Amino acid sequence: MILTEWAQRAGLTLVATLPYDEISIMRIAYLECFSGISGDMFLGALVDAGVSPRLLEDTVAALGLGAKLEISRVVRSGISATKVDVWIGGDKDMPREEYWEKQKAAHAAAPALIQASVQHEHSHGHGHSHEHTHSHTSSKEHAQDTHGHTHRGLNEIRKIISAAPISDQAKKTATCVFEALGAAEAKIHNVPVEEIHFHEVGAVDAIVDIVCAAVGAEALAVDEFVCSPLNLGGGTVHCAHGTFPIPAPATLELLREVPVYSSGVQAELVTPTGAAIVKTLALRFEGFPPMKVERAGYGAGSRDFERNPNVVRLVVGEAAKPLDKVNSETISVLEANIDDLNPQVFGYVLDRLLQEGALDVFGVPVQMKKNRPGTLLSVLCKSEDGGKLTQLIFAETTTLGVRQRQEIRQTLSRRWENVSTQWGMVRIKIASMNGTITNYAPEYEDCRRIAAEHHVPLKTVMQEATRAYASGGQK
Repeated sequence: MILTEWAQRAGLTLVATLPYDEISIMRIAYLECFSGISGDMFLGALVDAGVSPRLLEDTVAALGLGAKLEISRVVRSGISATKVDVWIGGDKDMPREEYWEKQKAAHAAAPALIQASVQHEHSHGHGHSHEHTHSHTSSKEHAQDTHGHTHRGLNEIRKIISAAPISDQAKKTATCVFEALGAAEAKIHNVPVEEIHFHEVGAVDAIVDIVCAAVGAEALAVDEFVCSPLNLGGGTVHCAHGTFPIPAPATLELLREVPVYSSGVQAELVTPTGAAIVKTLALRFEGFPPMKVERAGYGAGSRDFERNPNVVRLVVGEAAKPLDKVNSETISVLEANIDDLNPQVFGYVLDRLLQEGALDVFGVPVQMKKNRPGTLLSVLCKSEDGGKLTQLIFAETTTLGVRQRQEIRQTLSRRWENVSTQWGMVRIKIASMNGTITNYAPEYEDCRRIAAEHHVPLKTVMQEATRAYASGGQK
């Protein structure tokens, strides 16, 4: 199908402004999380959107964890959707309330042991309500608590994923999701990520959700996942440590810099597993993108709200994408020679210029008249900002003159991806030209924050983030 015909059928006008050889067609998957998202809801949406149920069932069987899937059709507020439940050892995931009633009964006989156990719930308001994570003082991969329950550490889960008969890309995705989950829990509990352990039942549940999510996402064969802002819900959530406001602490940590809102539904709509999946898969969070829709799938949660269908919608289709080329633009360059300004003030001026919209600011040592050392202040800015930034330079420095000229600036196309490190998520800035990656680097502010929070060298964080991206291959 030629591009103009595709655009007409898709209802797009983009081709009217771009030459044919500057457009490519890409497949995208758009997640509409108007009722939140959880691991099981995402699996249901994948199946409803065309992923083979047999593929997910075979994946679970090959993991050898004693789990299986039950896939069924349900109706949520009038919407037909696919429901995926995980069975473990003959037991089906139970709703939160039922789970906590059993926990109270089990713990009533040993109240002292409850106080000794440091736990955090990864309960899913959509049906996965097992206790998922615990922090221990021991960093053993396969620890055992005072109740005799077996736990799986993050390193053991990495080994399970690594040994799974799935593609390398699916292994990378699943590992990133679990590491994001572990890093969030470690931050909340203020313990090293190696001390986070997943309860035997909850760990199997999470492994099934996350590995199947990675396999199913790959099976969609899309170039990019895009996600809507997330509806978090409201009210409170009952955890082992007490009652917390929604979103749960781990969910909130995972959704840093992600657009979120609450529609007023008093329930937990986004679970930690759901948050970790979308944070790993989605490259951008925005409204419905221009696209030609091929199909849509609905994944159901366990609850049925009166006016808010408890489903997540996954829309798959094609979108026009401009090829990555070198972009050219005309900018203004402001310059001033300064030789009598307090150096402390000079640093302040650089920050002010950037805050006021300068594209870049820098100083170069120069030798001025009468052999006085000075600094050449250079400011790159949009032409329309030249006037106000010139006024700022006059107001904040001792210069008596500012030079301005127009220049052509060429820039590469840039985008962001998230990578998971042992301390948390780091954004990677990626530059590309004609579809080929030319440069990539970790975001300094992310690495700086992690280094300060975890008391590790900044260079170590940056090296780990770079390695994490490079080991996954360049897209």
